[in-house]
Amino acid sequence: MPEQRPDDGYHRLMRRVNLFPQGAPDSDLLLRIFSLLCSEQEATLMSMLPLRPFSAAKAARVWNLPIKDTRALLEKLASRSLLLDIERDGRMVYILPPPMAGFFEFSLMRLRPDLDQKELSRLFFHYINVEDAFIRDLFAGGETSLGRVLVNEEAIPDEKACQVLDYERASEVIKSASHIAVGLCYCRQKMAHVERACDAPLDICLTLNLAAQSLLRRGVARRVESAEGLDLLQKARELNLVQCADNVQQRVNFICNCCRCCCEGLIATRRLAIPNHMYSTNFVQSTAAHRCSGCGRCAAVCPVDAITMEPKEPPFPLPDPPPPGEGMSGGELLPPEGGGREGGGRDRGRPRARVATDFCLGCGVCVRNCPAGAIRLTSRARRVLTPVNTAHRLVLMAIERGKLQNLIFDNQAYLSHRAMAAILGAILKLPPVKRLMAGEQLKSRYLVRLLEHVEVDRFSGYD
Repeated sequence: MPEQRPDDGYHRLMRRVNLFPQGAPDSDLLLRIFSLLCSEQEATLMSMLPLRPFSAAKAARVWNLPIKDTRALLEKLASRSLLLDIERDGRMVYILPPPMAGFFEFSLMRLRPDLDQKELSRLFFHYINVEDAFIRDLFAGGETSLGRVLVNEEAIPDEKACQVLDYERASEVIKSASHIAVGLCYCRQKMAHVERACDAPLDICLTLNLAAQSLLRRGVARRVESAEGLDLLQKARELNLVQCADNVQQRVNFICNCCRCCCEGLIATRRLAIPNHMYSTNFVQSTAAHRCSGCGRCAAVCPVDAITMEPKEPPFPLPDPPPPGEGMSGGELLPPEGGGREGGGRDRGRPRARVATDFCLGCGVCVRNCPAGAIRLTSRARRVLTPVNTAHRLVLMAIERGKLQNLIFDNQAYLSHRAMAAILGAILKLPPVKRLMAGEQLKSRYLVRLLEHVEVDRFSGYD
C-alpha cells in the first residue's frame, strides 16, 4: 500500500465513515481495508457524499462534475456495492452504507476475482477481532443495538405465543418482505480465509426489502421466494444457529443465521460480557432443576456461554455398615424416600444447568436440545423495546454516541450548519446528568421531526 497522508482520500473517507452512529474508529488497518476496496480518487469522492440518501444530481453538485460523468462514477461504485442504489417511485437514489451492516459485509457476500478477499479477510479479522475498538463501540457503545435476536419459534410455549409480535417472528418477517436474497455469510467467509471457519453453511444468511433490491441488481446475492426463505430458517434452527435481525420493527433489512464460532456479534457478546438488553429477545430460559438430567447439552449449544453446569453435589451420606451380626433397625439411618430435595439422593450427584439471565439471549436454541424437556422460555421482567424503523434506530444510536448532529446537519456547506453542529455536539458532551436531560429533549423533539419527514427519506437507511 502506498504511503498515506493525513489529508489523502483514505483518511478523508475514514473521517467521513466515522460520522455514522455505527462508526469505524481510526486505524491503520481500516486505511488498508479502504485501499483494497477502492482507489484513492474513489475514496475522496465517497468522502464528499452525504450520510443521508442522495440523488445523482446531488452528487453532481457535490463533486462539481457533469451529470453524465457523475452517473458513470455512481454506477462504478454501486457495481462493487460501495454504494447502494435504490429505485423508489421511478427514480434512483444512492446511499453511502455504514461499515456494518454495510460495505464490510457486501465485500465478502460473493466471490470477487477483482478483490483479494483473503487479504481483506485477514485485515477485517485483525481490525474487528483483535484491535476490537470497532466491535466494542458497535455492540457496547450505547443502549440501542444494531441487531436483535429472534426467538426460535418452535421453542415458544403455547401460552406465550400470543405475546410474540409479528416483527419478533422470523417467519413473519420473511413472509412480509418485498425482496428476499441470499448470499455468502460474511462472517464465515472471513473466518474461512483465516482458517477459523466451522462447517455451518455459507449460503444461509438473508438480505431483505430495499437492501436486497440493490444487492440483487448487482449480483451480490441471489433472489429467493418466501418458501425457500422459510426453508432456510428451518434449516438454521436444525443446525442450532441463532437468528439475528435488523433491530427495527418495520422493513427489516437482514436476518443472519449465526454460529457461535464465526459470528462477530456473538463473539463480542462473550468477549465483552454484553448484558442481555444489548442483544436479546423478550424471553429468558428457565430450567426445572428436578427434571434436569445433567447431560450438559444446553451448555454446549448456548451461543454466548450463558449456561453453565453447577458442580456436582455430594450424594446423601450413607451410614457406616453395622457391626457384624447386627442389622439395620427401622431404616431411620437410610436416606428418606426420594432422597430429600430436588428429586432424590440418587440425583444429588448430578450436575445442574444454571443460566446467567443477564447474558441469556432468549434465542431458544437450548430448548430444542434438552432431551429431558427441562428447559422452557419465560418472559423477561422488563420487555425489550425495538425501534420502529431505521430512522428511529439511527437517531437513538446517534444520541447515545454523541453523533446526532452528524445526521441533522449533514450538509456542512454553510457556516450556520457548522455552528449548529458544534453547539449540538457540545450539548451531547455534557456531564452524564446534564447530558441525560438534554438527551431526553432531543429524543422527543428531533426524533419526531425526523420521523415526520418520511417523504424525504423513504428508502433504506432512513425509513
